[in-house]
Order: sequence, then structure tokens, then C-alpha cells
Amino acid sequence: MRISLLHLFRRPSQPMMTCGDVGKLLQFYLDGELDDARSARLVTHLDDCRRCGLEADTYRRIKHSLAQHQNPVPSDSLARLRQFGEQLARGDETSDA
Repeated sequence: MRISLLHLFRRPSQPMMTCGDVGKLLQFYLDGELDDARSARLVTHLDDCRRCGLEADTYRRIKHSLAQHQNPVPSDSLARLRQFGEQLARGDETSDA
């Protein structure tokens, strides 16, 4: 497991984000609409949680592909992302972190 510098120097008063927190805020973060403090906490979680980090990377690639008007995103990828987002919104967490 990688430990980010933000994680090492995090102030104790800043609680760690859960997968559910990330699920609710990820799109705001990717769109640059999240404040610096929450962005830092979210990045720490993405660095520490393999599952959320991979999903965030997939969302980034999809956004980039759509922005470049490249090949359409495969429907199975979109279905998997929708399912992941729904799981996070419900608070379903796994031990993949």
C-alpha cells in the first residue's frame, strides 16, 4: 500500500475520507469544483485505496476521451462505473483499500 505525503502530514483533526465520501465528491473533484482542503483529503484516499484510485483513473480517462471526441466509451465500462457510483452512494464499502 502506498502512503502519500498528504497522509503522513495530515492534521489529526482531519478525518479520513471513506469510499462513500469519495463517491459523493469524485465528480466535483474531477471537475475542479472542490475546495483545497477536501481535494487534499480526497487525493489521500485515492492514493491509499486501490479500488477508488482505479475508478477515479477510469473516470479521468472517460472524461478525456469524451473531451477529445475519440471512440465512444464501451457500454460495459459505463455500466460498471454507474454500479460503482451507486454502491458508494449507498455506503457499500469493501476491504479493497
